[in-house]
Amino acid sequence: MLVENIMKTDMQTLPPNATIAEALKLLQQYHIRHIPITNEHNHVIGIVSDRDVRDASPSIFNEDTGQTELQNEIQTIMSQPVVTVHPLDFVEEIARIFYDEEFACLPVVSNNELIGIVTEKDMLYTLIQLTGTNVQSSHIEIKVPHKPGILPEVASVFGKRKTNITSVLVYPYHDDPNYKILVFRIQTMNPMPVVQDLRAAGYELLWPNDIMGPKL
Repeated sequence: MLVENIMKTDMQTLPPNATIAEALKLLQQYHIRHIPITNEHNHVIGIVSDRDVRDASPSIFNEDTGQTELQNEIQTIMSQPVVTVHPLDFVEEIARIFYDEEFACLPVVSNNELIGIVTEKDMLYTLIQLTGTNVQSSHIEIKVPHKPGILPEVASVFGKRKTNITSVLVYPYHDDPNYKILVFRIQTMNPMPVVQDLRAAGYELLWPNDIMGPKL
């Protein structure tokens, strides 16, 4: 899945000379958490979060503080330089940026111009879609040898039952490089016939296991 498939193109931006008060109004009006700061060429030169604005706003407990802080320009509190992504980047790859850098959003840039934005909420929803948990389905985990052709071999068991697979994930099996875990979500509320077929074919099921299997 590409970034362009999940990014939001309806964005709120501000120029660097906008005031903190303007940013605060925008955050509250549109219920957003980040505002890209762009110049006259629509180049991203900074980004401001709701936390930045909150930290720069006068305290409600300080009666002697006026509202002059809110008239400061947004460029005085914006973060720069800004890490950006391209619309043709893979979602799985930019997820690493979110994790490593602990970002909450990433502007999307093409030809040096801002065209969209991706938030951590967008990423989480995409993960839900990729794992297939957004549709009614049953979860099956199988420990398999790490060898070529094992995935279609296991999937053929589902095919014999004409069972629709909604998602497939592959995980490492602890620290053992000789094995992998295949995680299938299948579109049936009664997976037991397929589970029995998998066991009959000699596969080791981690879920459902012998104890939990009848309850699935």
